[in-house]
Amino acid sequence: MDDIIANGTTTTTDEPMRILLAEDDPLLGDGLRAGLRQQGFQVDWVRDGEAAERELRAAPYAAAVLDLGLPRLDGLQALARARAAGCTVPVLVLTARDAVPDRIRGLDGGADDYVVKPVDLFELGARLRALVRRAHGQPQERLAWQDLTLDPTARRVTQAGAEVALSAREFDLLALLLRQAGRVLSREQLEAQLYAWGQEVDSNAIEVHVHHLRRKLGAGLIETVRGVGYRVPRP
Repeated sequence: MDDIIANGTTTTTDEPMRILLAEDDPLLGDGLRAGLRQQGFQVDWVRDGEAAERELRAAPYAAAVLDLGLPRLDGLQALARARAAGCTVPVLVLTARDAVPDRIRGLDGGADDYVVKPVDLFELGARLRALVRRAHGQPQERLAWQDLTLDPTARRVTQAGAEVALSAREFDLLALLLRQAGRVLSREQLEAQLYAWGQEVDSNAIEVHVHHLRRKLGAGLIETVRGVGYRVPRP
């Protein structure tokens, strides 16, 4: 994956992060896999708990996204068995079970993070990157472009040392474009990563957010590639 560093250039690791996705719903699983791939992850998708346990125990994943309501073996049982066998892969539980006791069981049962469906795909990617960094003792990344700095942990943006107030969606869109500086992202790709699965999106929502970002941060920050999408140019 590409990481933006302080001088606005990028460094690229040899291989993308390899992620295990365990989800039995074909439509949701396909959407999650597509959204994570667009963010630079390599995704292996399994559809039942036995396969999830087997993959967690055998394959060198950077992290895993685990549904709890899996056929053949419940997700928590699969996780417990994998942990008992020595699996140390960071696991993000993604489930419709939103009760507090369920969250407690999930985290006490070996999960490193617990997220309730529906999920914002961009947030899911950010949480996975954070899990991997924590597993390797690395600090939270900061994104920078010219005199602009974005701090994902504090959700704070500064330009020339002055803080700039952004809405939550503007912040997420800016972070997405900065992480993939130089790459053109279509409106459909941006919507898939910025909005929760199944959430209704206004037809001009991305255009409105881009307009606001240009007004607040300067017209030269985000380029429009006609008929394709948007990008933050590499300096």
